[in-house]
Amino acid sequence: MSAPPEVASLAVGAFQSNCHLVRAPGSTAALVIDPGADGDRISARLEAEGWVPEAILLTHAHLDHIGAVGFLVDRYGIPVWLHPEDLPLYESAPRQAAAFGLRMDPPPRPDRELHDGSVLELASLRLEVRHAPGHSPGGVVLAGPGAAFVGDCVFAGSIGRTDLPGGDAATLLRSIRTRILSLPPETVLYTGHGPPTTVSHEAASNPFLANAGDGRLA
Repeated sequence: MSAPPEVASLAVGAFQSNCHLVRAPGSTAALVIDPGADGDRISARLEAEGWVPEAILLTHAHLDHIGAVGFLVDRYGIPVWLHPEDLPLYESAPRQAAAFGLRMDPPPRPDRELHDGSVLELASLRLEVRHAPGHSPGGVVLAGPGAAFVGDCVFAGSIGRTDLPGGDAATLLRSIRTRILSLPPETVLYTGHGPPTTVSHEAASNPFLANAGDGRLA
C-alpha cells in the first residue's frame, strides 16, 4: 500500500476555509486543493516547503474555495480541475462574492473535468474521484491512501450546509454514507473548515450521522 500523502493546510480568507497543499513523500511536486483566498500566503507556503504545484483541484465551487484560483494560475500556469456540475456555480463567483459584500474577478475557466470513478495520477499521487453532491451539485471527494479531501461534505462533528443554491440535505447525507463512510475507518478526512478527523470518529460520534452504520441516516 502506498504511503499517505504529506499535507500542509492553511485556513484562508474571511471564511477561514482550508486550502490543502498535498505531496507524495519524497517528491517536490504538489497539488493545491481548494485555494479559497490569500493566494500570496499559499504561494509563500509552497515556496517555503520547496514544493512545486502541478495542478489545482476543487472539491466544489463555492466562493470560499476558489477565490485564489486566478492568482495561482497566473503565477504558476497550472491547470484547474472541477466537476462539470459545479461549473455554473464556479462561473457565478462574482455574484457569490457580491452577496457577501465582497468583490471577486471571474476565475479562469477550468481546464479539466473531475468525474466519478476517475483516478487521477498527478504529482506522484493517486487520487480517486468520488462524486458527492448535496452541499453543491458537483461536489467531490478526492480519496487517496490513508487520506481523503472531503470539502464541505462533512466536518469534525458536523456536516456541510444545504441551504445554498443546489444544496439538498437528503442527497448530502447519502453522499456522506456512500462516498465517505465507505472508506477505510482509519482514513484521515481533510475538511473544508476546521480540523481533520477520521472516518471511524465521524461514523461513531457525529450527531448528524446517527444510524449511519446500518444504512439509515437521521
